[in-house]
Amino acid sequence: MTKQTQFILSDERRPPPGWRHECIPTTPEPYIAADELVTAVNLAIYLHRPLLLEGDAGCGKSRLARYVAYELGLPLYEWAVSSTSRARDGLYVYDSILRLHDVHLRQFTGRSTETTETPNVSPATTARRRNPEKSMDYVNFGALGKAFQCDCSAVVLIDEIDKADIDFPNDLLTVLDDPWKFKIHEAEEFEVQATHPPIVIITSNKEKGNLPEPFLRRCVYFYIEFPADPQRLKEIVDAHYVLRNVEPPATDLIEGACDRFLKVRKEELHKKPGTSEFLDWLEALRGFRDLIGVVESLGLDGARLPYPELLFKIRDDWRRYAATA
Repeated sequence: MTKQTQFILSDERRPPPGWRHECIPTTPEPYIAADELVTAVNLAIYLHRPLLLEGDAGCGKSRLARYVAYELGLPLYEWAVSSTSRARDGLYVYDSILRLHDVHLRQFTGRSTETTETPNVSPATTARRRNPEKSMDYVNFGALGKAFQCDCSAVVLIDEIDKADIDFPNDLLTVLDDPWKFKIHEAEEFEVQATHPPIVIITSNKEKGNLPEPFLRRCVYFYIEFPADPQRLKEIVDAHYVLRNVEPPATDLIEGACDRFLKVRKEELHKKPGTSEFLDWLEALRGFRDLIGVVESLGLDGARLPYPELLFKIRDDWRRYAATA
């Protein structure tokens, strides 16, 4: 393991021998983590605290969770927060309508179904058949609920937490701390206790301002800066193409694209393009013109920027760079 990927996890929080899980990422993640970011992840793991990430869109906040899960060989559960999300959704959802449907169905058919379990698989991935006499058969666990039931620490991504209501972050505090448990009130107060605290990574774009102070106090915080160094940007390009097993663009094209892209980011823009936009732009510079049969020069040094529609997502920014010299 290289210095950039040296995440520290105690043996008791790792998967037991022979344990398998369908949510463990199997594909390497092309991610270059700064040493300071690795330290922040390790602090969150050590202190059992959520890691709160902020930064420009496209800087790699969400991808970090998959990278950590792959490097440590842990299950990954992703929770994309929306404006209607509630904190309990990440724990479980109780389907009372489905249970009522099954009650009526059994009255007509006289059939009774029993819960079945698959051996050597974690409880979170147990295959079940519904029995209306068992309320737990109608509980669908969310990302955190599944992570609490793992036989090792799991990685949980809570993506764009600021999209939810202002009370949402504080409602999470009751489960993201000792004693790491919650109750299912619809199932006779059934209690779910985490054997191993999950590694929780939370992203925020500050769409609704700052998060509540009680929540911030309990998080490890890190702001992911855009890699303004051309050499660092080239390392990201190399990692991206190596792990995809794809021939990278020519060296002179990468260098020219990095230089022009960093100059563009220094301009006064409403929304600066991020790493994901840069990688799409570089791929288009490499092969799109050959695909459509255009052979003239790309003109990276000219006033007109090639393919501005890949970099700019605000009208004023796009108009500025889409116009001819």
